[in-house]
Amino acid sequence: MARFMKRRHRTVDEDPLTGVANLFDLALVMVLGFMLALLTALKVSDLLSKKSEITIFKRDAKGRIEIIVKKGKEIKIYKGAGKSAQGIVGERIGTAYRLKDGRIVYVPD
Repeated sequence: MARFMKRRHRTVDEDPLTGVANLFDLALVMVLGFMLALLTALKVSDLLSKKSEITIFKRDAKGRIEIIVKKGKEIKIYKGAGKSAQGIVGERIGTAYRLKDGRIVYVPD
């Protein structure tokens, strides 16, 4: 029984940091798992799909608007000039109302 209770002594050739490499591999696997879980939870798999079409409107802190359009593999970014449109000719075709519950109703003229 005494032979099982003996402590194993390290030799000079053993590196005490050999276990750190395994911890690094474990951390990489965990980070990759968390990233996949986040992408799944946010339902952004359409961004990675080759056949999807997505339009994103983005406004920065200064109020400038960017429109990001993805059609298949092609991504285009349109930047607004920050000015309101002038000189556009058209005719009024109806009125839109926002209801108390947030819905918008369009009523043609």
